[in-house]
Amino acid sequence: MTDREQIEINKHAVKTFLLQLQDSICQALAQQESGAEFEQDQWQREQGGGGRSRVLRNGSVFEQAGVNFSHVYGDEMPASATAHRPELAGRRFEAMGVSLVIHPNNPYVPTSHANVRFFIAEKDGEAPVWWFGGGFDLTPFYPFDDDCQHWHDTAKAICAPFGDDVYPQHKAWCDKYFFLPHRDETRGIGGLFFDDLNQWGFEKCFAYTQAVGNGFIDAYVPIVARRHPLPYSEREREFQLYRRGRYVEFNLVYDRGTLFGLQSGGRTESILMSMPPLARWEYCYQPGPDSAEARLSRDYLHPREW
Repeated sequence: MTDREQIEINKHAVKTFLLQLQDSICQALAQQESGAEFEQDQWQREQGGGGRSRVLRNGSVFEQAGVNFSHVYGDEMPASATAHRPELAGRRFEAMGVSLVIHPNNPYVPTSHANVRFFIAEKDGEAPVWWFGGGFDLTPFYPFDDDCQHWHDTAKAICAPFGDDVYPQHKAWCDKYFFLPHRDETRGIGGLFFDDLNQWGFEKCFAYTQAVGNGFIDAYVPIVARRHPLPYSEREREFQLYRRGRYVEFNLVYDRGTLFGLQSGGRTESILMSMPPLARWEYCYQPGPDSAEARLSRDYLHPREW
């Protein structure tokens, strides 16, 4: 088998997994609903490739949940990618992945994000450069310690077969990446984040990426099931909408995936599907002393060990 044939086999295996992952995540989320279904859009990109976007709106549990698959390619890497990896300038590329963001109705259910992706950059006469990336993170508004512990215990279990150092490294990377410097706070309680993963060889890197993608439902759905029946008032809803504003700030100012999607000519509606359907900002908001709202910033929006 030639190197080119092996590369094509590897790309096909990754794409097959990603499509199956989108299916399984959508099925698991739909099971939490009573009647709401995902709408699907197939889209094509003028520069090459396309995707399959699925969005569930106005459900009994999820105000909006989007689960996107994309496979795009082109003759030159976008600026957001070459700024991070300048040695890739001038290479043609393929990028494929599944990305999801879930905005629940109930403020006691956290918002959550997950993403797994594969990049390969090629140039005639040179060896291809490939890597995996991804992870998942949790953004509660009214945190419960047992939910946070479950989230991180699941992440630890996912990482354990791949080395004792994987969870602490990728947990710390998540804390650092999902951070809003202008607010001096993390986006939530973290989880896992990794990028440029190729040092283990293709098979192990792919296996880890599969474990992270498949593990998201194990981490998130039990929290949803516990918290979505809880009663809440307009106060909690207003605070949820206020905190969603932070989510918007991060995604539009700092998130590399958003920049890559827009700069590579991706479908704007699918890229900005990560935005909450409703959010609000309040000038100089200050929660009451020792309130549940104050507890979020004080106790949870700075890196901590679980």
